[in-house]
Amino acid sequence: MKELSKLDKYVIKKVKEKRLALGLSQADLSFELNVSTGFIGQVESANYPAHYNLRHLNELAKILDCSLYDLLPKNPL
Repeated sequence: MKELSKLDKYVIKKVKEKRLALGLSQADLSFELNVSTGFIGQVESANYPAHYNLRHLNELAKILDCSLYDLLPKNPL
């Protein structure tokens, strides 16, 4: 199985932190992002290579009411 990049892991961690801080479940986020609940679960699990793409990140910033930059590291990883 392909290992996720450091960048993917960072983004996934940030999205999960913001999701939890807003009290959103995986189901809530999947509904807003228009993906399956299983997809969010796979992204947040270390057992799957699933990750967010650029379109997802743009939509996630809207859903989580933050800047796209809040989901990315300040410096390259």
